[in-house]
Amino acid sequence: MPFEEIQHTADWSIRVWAEDMPTLFSEAALGFFAISGIILAESPIIRREIKLHSPDPESQLVAFLSELNYFAEQENLAFDKIKVKIKGDQLVATLAGAPIKEINKNIKAVTFHNLKITESISGVEAEIVFDV
Repeated sequence: MPFEEIQHTADWSIRVWAEDMPTLFSEAALGFFAISGIILAESPIIRREIKLHSPDPESQLVAFLSELNYFAEQENLAFDKIKVKIKGDQLVATLAGAPIKEINKNIKAVTFHNLKITESISGVEAEIVFDV
């Protein structure tokens, strides 16, 4: 599991790591759904695509996770198969998932609080704070 929930005084936070930026975004999405306690229905399989342009990786990550939060809140959808492609300021994500059967924690927003994507020995990592 390439993410972990970490202690935060008032909100929820995860630390995510991966070998490259697209995988980091995919793992951040899986971490987002995991800390929400989302359980997917078995069917139907729902597919979506997200296309974003952002000036920097941190803005791109917040925009991407915010789109996933929109799907969860407004369309009652979550995704367990996530493929992300990043080229410069453009992100394209293909998603497959299902309607949400159960959710334990509601996330209001993805924040920029202390957000910084950094390079590590094994690739890239980020700490993401969610407003609850």
